[in-house]
Amino acid sequence: MGVTNRLACYSDPADHYSHRVRMVLAEKGVAVQILDVEPGLNSGKLTEINPYGTLPTLIDRDLLLYEPGVIMEYLEERYPHPPLLPVYPVARANSRLLMYRIQSDWCVPADRILDRRTEETVCNQLRKELRESLLGVSPLFAEKPFFLSEEPSLVDCCLLPILWRLPLLGIELPRNAKPLLEYMERQFARQAFQASLSAVERDMRQL
Repeated sequence: MGVTNRLACYSDPADHYSHRVRMVLAEKGVAVQILDVEPGLNSGKLTEINPYGTLPTLIDRDLLLYEPGVIMEYLEERYPHPPLLPVYPVARANSRLLMYRIQSDWCVPADRILDRRTEETVCNQLRKELRESLLGVSPLFAEKPFFLSEEPSLVDCCLLPILWRLPLLGIELPRNAKPLLEYMERQFARQAFQASLSAVERDMRQL
């Protein structure tokens, strides 16, 4: 493939799926070459190596991966320290189920809101449902420093990119979502999260 001799990640600087992979890389302190690709302007090299031309795409020597969930689990196994999944099978399964629920309940509606083809009336309904869903789980964020965990996990890496984009999604959380708001403030300030942000993402919250 010959793109680079080191770990490289083709990334959409505005997309939350690329962001979650950058978060995993940052949490593990992995040296990686981030290659930004603007949406709709796929790099010729990217389409040459990835038959789908999708982002994110990870290259590790002769290995090519291009599905965010597969990339995250590969990074967890390739760079096991610090661990981002529990050791025990039951706890690991619960973490994977949480990631599935985040994808189904929050990422899918967010994707539809961000899709310019979605009608505004539909977007408004999706915003209402997403806001209410986040409010409903807000008390859970008071229990532990991370989402249902004492340490950062792949679950946080899936969730935080969506929460970072709430202003972009047109969603404002009320004061009674205090546990969730405090979780966001705490996590957004962490060094690994800050390191994961692209310039485009910093502009989303005018940092």
